[in-house]
Order: sequence, then structure tokens, then C-alpha cells
Amino acid sequence: MTHHFRLAPMTLDVLVLTLVLLLVPVTLLLAMLLLSLALLVPLLVICVIYAWVWLRFRPRAFILDEDGLEVVWPLKRRRIRRDLIREARLIDRHAVRRDLGWRFRLGAGGLWGAFGWLWTQRRGPVQLYVSRSRDLVWIELGAERPWLITPERPDEFVRLLQGQDGETAPS
Repeated sequence: MTHHFRLAPMTLDVLVLTLVLLLVPVTLLLAMLLLSLALLVPLLVICVIYAWVWLRFRPRAFILDEDGLEVVWPLKRRRIRRDLIREARLIDRHAVRRDLGWRFRLGAGGLWGAFGWLWTQRRGPVQLYVSRSRDLVWIELGAERPWLITPERPDEFVRLLQGQDGETAPS
């Protein structure tokens, strides 16, 4: 059986940061119209970056089936085979800080969430696709880098990924 989970709605902190960042191109457009056409190039660059984040960095959905987990972006897909998934669990941001040590993000951050790699002191790179600062899901993949994601209904997602419903059990 197939289960679809969208990327979780943003928490207030991420939403506020996103709204502030969305004001940047609006402000540049107004400044360009009032002051100088020279601001057209920076405006276009920012719009291309924002579109790239939306289309290539921010996943739309996480799909669970008997074969594994498929992550869906508007312009790409990635399948993680069931036999690669060693563990799935809920984790909070305090546990992330405690378990991973210092970290920095490589990729997009602030606009609709944080997406890309999270480089960590204790685990090296972690795939990062989060739209909120709570209800995080940690997926351990054996030899591959772990994933930190925020699907909607995280409790159900973890339960199904762990196979507790008998439908999609890891090998």
C-alpha cells in the first residue's frame, strides 16, 4: 500500500523568515521602478534563486510503499530502498544539537525551510529537508548519509516506515 505525506506546514519562525525573504524581491522591484533600472539584474538573480529553491531543493512529498521511500520534488525524484533504511525516529531540535554537535547548512535556508546538507561535527553530512523547527524525523541509512526531514503527520510516517502496521516493514 502507498502512503503520501506532504512536506509539513512551516512553523511560525520559518514562516516569518520566509515572508521577510519574500519581501526582498518586492523591495527590489519597487526600488527599480522608482530609482534605477540597474536593479533589474539583482532582481532577476534573486528570482532565479528563489525559483531554484522551490523547484530543486524543497520537496513536495514523501511517498512510502513496500519498496521504500520516494522523495518528490517538482523537478526530480529520489528513491531510498527499504533495505537501506536502518531506523526512523522522531527527534527534536535539542536532540539534534546534542547528538550532532556543531553544524552548518550547505544549500538553501530560511526560504520555506532548510534544504540541502547539514554538515555536522559528529556525523558529517546529513541530508536536510525541513520546513519546521519541530516534529523532525531522523532516518538512518546504514552506510549512506542520514536524512532529517519534516513530513506531515510525522508520528504516522515513522510508524509506517518502521513497519509497525505490518505494511511496510524494513528488511
